[in-house]
Amino acid sequence: MKKYIPDCITSMNLACGIIGVVFAFKGRPDIAFILMLAAAVADFLDGLAARALGAYSDLGKELDSLSDLVSFGVLPSVMLYNLSRTCMFGENWICWIPLAIALASGIRLAKFNVDTRQTNSFLGLPTPACAMLAGSLCYYVAADPACFLAEWCAGPVFIPVLSVCLCVLLISEIPMFSLKFHHDDSPAVKGKRMALAFLVLAAILVCVICRLNWSVIILLSLSLYVVKNLVYAILKI
Repeated sequence: MKKYIPDCITSMNLACGIIGVVFAFKGRPDIAFILMLAAAVADFLDGLAARALGAYSDLGKELDSLSDLVSFGVLPSVMLYNLSRTCMFGENWICWIPLAIALASGIRLAKFNVDTRQTNSFLGLPTPACAMLAGSLCYYVAADPACFLAEWCAGPVFIPVLSVCLCVLLISEIPMFSLKFHHDDSPAVKGKRMALAFLVLAAILVCVICRLNWSVIILLSLSLYVVKNLVYAILKI
């Protein structure tokens, strides 16, 4: 029975993603984002369980990708789509642009499955990071409608540009270090991860001191992750 445990956990990831999409369409980004976080926990635990039990299978690999596409591809794109509709007070063709994130996520996951170079690091923005960035933005704007980000989202530029940038990052060949620890990590990767950890701690302090919503911590952390990797790629570090 133990070989089915990782697949059951992966199915929880998929279930959270499906239910999250329903709540996103209902205009409840708060619940949708919590479900996205639950999906991320399940996504982490299924790999942990597979390694601990030695229960690897082709079925599990395919199920994991399909689950990620829903939870970290379709769900964030629907959340941004609905945020755009809400902030712009109506349907507009611009509101449909965030749905491209689901397409880019599908391409990203398909590339990851066949690319042997992405074992301990990534080429392009990982779909969970993209989803968390978009989801935390939607949650924060819903929690604090008076924030400056809400004003940006009400315009016709911010969400479409953000969506296009996320799509480009997803399908790009930009090297990005993994947040998971591996026994064969190089000192350079460990240093990058440690530097990010200090920046995340600084972001937490800023949020606590300024009494910002907890979702800002996730938003800032993932924004810093993207910016640091872009800087490393430009400087070829």
